[in-house]
Amino acid sequence: MNKTKISLLASVVIALCAGCSPANTDTNKMSEAKLSAEDAKAFLQKVDHDITRLAKPASHASWAYSTNINYDNAQVDAYLGEQLSVMWAKYAVEAAKFNDVKVDADTRRQLNLLKSGLEIAPPADPAKAERLASIGSDLAGMYGAGKYCRSENECYSLVEMSAEMAVSRDPAIMLEFWKGWREVSKPMKEIFTEQVGIANEGAKELGYANTSELWRAKYDMPAEEFPKELDRLWGQVQPFYESLHCHVRAELSEHYGEDIVPLDKPIPAHLLGNMWAQSWGNVYDIVKPEQKLNVPDVTKALAEQGYDEIKMVKQAESFFSSLGFEPLPDTFYERSMFTKPEGREVQCHASAWDLDEKDDLRIKMCIQKTGEEFNVIHHELGHNYYQRAYKDQPLLYRGSANSGFHEAIGDTIALSITPTYLKQIGLIDEIPDESNDIGMLLKVALDKIAFIPFGLMVDQWRWKVLAGEITPEEYNTLWWELREKYQGVAAPVERSADAFDPGAKYHVPANVSYTRYFLAHILQFQFHQALCDIAGSEEALHRCSIYGSEKAGKALNEMLEMGQSKPWQEAMTALTGSPDMDASTIEAYFAPLKVWLDKQNEGRNCGW
Repeated sequence: MNKTKISLLASVVIALCAGCSPANTDTNKMSEAKLSAEDAKAFLQKVDHDITRLAKPASHASWAYSTNINYDNAQVDAYLGEQLSVMWAKYAVEAAKFNDVKVDADTRRQLNLLKSGLEIAPPADPAKAERLASIGSDLAGMYGAGKYCRSENECYSLVEMSAEMAVSRDPAIMLEFWKGWREVSKPMKEIFTEQVGIANEGAKELGYANTSELWRAKYDMPAEEFPKELDRLWGQVQPFYESLHCHVRAELSEHYGEDIVPLDKPIPAHLLGNMWAQSWGNVYDIVKPEQKLNVPDVTKALAEQGYDEIKMVKQAESFFSSLGFEPLPDTFYERSMFTKPEGREVQCHASAWDLDEKDDLRIKMCIQKTGEEFNVIHHELGHNYYQRAYKDQPLLYRGSANSGFHEAIGDTIALSITPTYLKQIGLIDEIPDESNDIGMLLKVALDKIAFIPFGLMVDQWRWKVLAGEITPEEYNTLWWELREKYQGVAAPVERSADAFDPGAKYHVPANVSYTRYFLAHILQFQFHQALCDIAGSEEALHRCSIYGSEKAGKALNEMLEMGQSKPWQEAMTALTGSPDMDASTIEAYFAPLKVWLDKQNEGRNCGW
């Protein structure tokens, strides 16, 4: 997860908007005379200066709160976040005054990015905006401090429950933790609903029909066209996903019994090794091929070779160094949070931070010494190197080409964590031959392909909620309807209408758009293929690692340095040679696995 100061505005800090109305702003004087292109440039320079000056302390406050959840840090975080969001919202309103002024393409792009820069826009009414800020802080705190308690003296954090669900094969324990964590989100529903109403008022003041339209307008295409593009991409992946789902359900049914996993219904969500059933890699041991396979056990190798959390991070950094990137600053290791501290509450959700938009790069994680976390570290550093690449762009261009690019870059690097790479860094002694590839590909598919429909449906749900198309009483019902429709996954027990299961997923109470993750899971394979081609790899796509290729690193960095200065289609072309997103590279990457899955599924009843 990427955490720049601009993204703080969009996801964590919502704010007081006293003075946002045009009548109360200093820059309203501009409307008294005919505005010119020079006025627009001067306005953007002021925006850059003012927001940059305030963003640094706001970022530090957000970091302090995320790494030490307490009342005082919450107050400071909320206050500085309010001030930053006040400023952004005020300037977003002012930017609209240049709508009819003839300006160059660069100036127009920055003005448009300014107007759409807030995901949750505070309205001009100070009382409502202040309430919006309070709700945002409350929701973040409720999630971050959430626990499930069996008794007064026996409580479990999300990290502890997730770790148990990853390895447990006891349906009762998994169901208990699944239900327990969703008790944390129930109290969120009332204030989340209130937040939606206030945020929609703010979106209308910026010229959008609602917050749903604001979110969908960020992708260099008409807002109404963007969902169609997502449907097109999902259509390219859906047949492969359905083959994977069919195999996993059949194997789970054999393991647990058809009374627990029926062969003609969606898979119960608590049995897939993940609190949200969004990735299924933890059930690999149940669904793996019957033949003996030599698949590297990275978790075991890390333990045998004495990797601690810092060594895991250092190794991930060395990957980027091999591509020609400069080392991370010493302050990265001095200021990052790599493990969960004793004696205080923190947000363990992995994220990458850029606190000064120059060199104060950090990651925030509660690292567990597993192969999965080894991949996550590579992913998070991908954000940091992206942040540093575009640091010299103007403020409004310090971001990824579209939200999916930021997530995709880290994942693209993780695709190069192949047996070849593991041998190069000494984690394994020999590279398994191609006869073992089915196991490796299945592991990757259980994490990445299983995720794609989840990545799509979260914002399918939110767009309807934010557009006011459904009532709060329908929130939970729609959530599970979409999960069954796209994922073929169902709640393991009947869910009441007053439940708020969406809030059990971090990105919902944090107001972080989830479409970025769907796009990232498409783009990473497209980027991987392009970089492997540039590196001159002659191996099959799924066996390629760009580790050590400075040529690939140079091409990657050239795209990263563009930031958000051009439409994402141009950034795409710069790296891949095509302006279009294309999920067909997934078919190429997993081609051997698809043949194997089709053979396994012969005679099975697929679908749900």
